[in-house]
Amino acid sequence: MATSGDRSSTNLIKTTVAPPIFIDTVALRSTLTYKNLIRHLQTSLPAVASAIQSPIRQTHHTSPVSSLLLMPSWSLSPSLPYIGVKLVTHHPQNSSLNLPGIHASYVLFNSLTGQTLAVMDGTELTLHRTSCVSALASLYLSREDSKVLVMVGAGSLAPHLIKAHLTARPSLKRVIIWNRSVGKATALVEQMRNEVQINKGVCFESSGCLEEVVGVADIVSCATNSETALVIGAAVKAGAHLDLVGSFKESMRECDDEAIRRGRVFVDNDAAVVEAGELVGAIERGVIGRNEIAGNLVDLIKGDKVGRRNSNEITVFKSVGSAVVDILAAQLVYETSMKDHHHHRLQ
Repeated sequence: MATSGDRSSTNLIKTTVAPPIFIDTVALRSTLTYKNLIRHLQTSLPAVASAIQSPIRQTHHTSPVSSLLLMPSWSLSPSLPYIGVKLVTHHPQNSSLNLPGIHASYVLFNSLTGQTLAVMDGTELTLHRTSCVSALASLYLSREDSKVLVMVGAGSLAPHLIKAHLTARPSLKRVIIWNRSVGKATALVEQMRNEVQINKGVCFESSGCLEEVVGVADIVSCATNSETALVIGAAVKAGAHLDLVGSFKESMRECDDEAIRRGRVFVDNDAAVVEAGELVGAIERGVIGRNEIAGNLVDLIKGDKVGRRNSNEITVFKSVGSAVVDILAAQLVYETSMKDHHHHRLQ
């Protein structure tokens, strides 16, 4: 016969095991704001970055032209009791089907019980966290009075980068978009103009001459798959901030060696030095020494490294992404969703 103690412990288990929640694209967009995610990364990264374990991502070829990537991480910190895995499929031939080449899901577990807590749109999560990492770095590296943002590239990441940079630097009043395909740049301009919440006092335009607009930019943000330098260092004006997001392997580069030579270079994490084509190539060619990388994002937030020192220096921020910011972004999405759910139930 079960004792009352047995029954109460059984009931406790039953009441604490909730089904996993599914957070789709629409729900994730309504949950996350750029402002909240920037603030969350700013407060959380220094505290828990060293407690998050993130092995090198695994890549499995599922066909001669497609692959599956697994990006796990887990926290040893009691304040972040989670295990997370991002699952990414890469099917480059999807363009012929008018489908995205990359799809992703993020699965969040309780690190104490192993219970599945949530499954969420990993593509949307990545777009938000990538853009907010750039915007957070801009708080330390761009000039506070920055007025002109040049967006190089008009792909899926571009609108997120624009909105995140506008959030971090409300002084920005002019956004110029350049893309190899002029039509894509024009379409993104129209999209941005229709986003009422960011449109107040901001002028959006496109340009066909990248070198010319780089010369007037206070912030240049790049999100392309380019394997040849797009941003010419000689064209970058004194006091500008260069945000490099696109490259994630040695063959890719969005700026030339001169841009790296002229700038004080910071990275999101140390992997950028061995993964990003701009840095790998510049180091190999002796343009910059590895010890000349000025610091990483955590160094900037903690104040261990000084960001912008004056209004004339050029700063460069190169990001390649990490499972650390994935799990922190997923934490914010999950915990905000649970609070909203609890609030609705109370009402």
